[in-house]
Amino acid sequence: MQNNSFSWKKYNQNPIVGILRGLTTEEVLKIIPPYVSSGYYTIEITMNSPEVSQTIATLAKEYPELNVGAGTVCNMKDLTVALKAGAQFIVTPIIDEEVIKHCVAHDIPIFPGAYTPTEIYRAWSLGASAVKVFPATQLGIQYIKDVLAPLNEIKLLPTGGVSVENIKSFFEAGAVGAGLASSLFDKKMIRDGNYADLEKHFLKMKNEISDFIKE
Repeated sequence: MQNNSFSWKKYNQNPIVGILRGLTTEEVLKIIPPYVSSGYYTIEITMNSPEVSQTIATLAKEYPELNVGAGTVCNMKDLTVALKAGAQFIVTPIIDEEVIKHCVAHDIPIFPGAYTPTEIYRAWSLGASAVKVFPATQLGIQYIKDVLAPLNEIKLLPTGGVSVENIKSFFEAGAVGAGLASSLFDKKMIRDGNYADLEKHFLKMKNEISDFIKE
């Protein structure tokens, strides 16, 4: 297992976690150059992707400037595979206490998925780096505000339903980051190999939260 080399400094320079799901290593490697050149530093490869271990290992080796993590980690078996491949941070869709505790004990950033205030508080209490509010599609921006009113010390990372149209509002509501999949990685542009427009899209998304980026 390689040393954890997650950079919070780079994360804070652009607190968007790009989520790639279901793509081969070859497909991912075509997307990463415009992603990096647009000023993105954190990428999540979900465990239910083909060649996930190869993809994580390749990115960690070829793009040392990136924070490369594993998503959809649901149990210790998934975690072992992810860390062996070289994942530098872990994202889960649910609360698995064993996974969270292992990551905390080994100083590996962990973003567990939670939905209700009780789940969010539980994940944070276990040592989450930030809590992935999932699915944010169903909850919306007001929910983030409502949760942070009493639980203002908790760092929230809404995922699902965050788009170029509303991402700024999520940050204004108090989110410390956001996880984006299809709204960031436009499927048509990728399918057409239109990486120039994809890069423009990346830049537009980043510009929406320019006021919240810590250089």
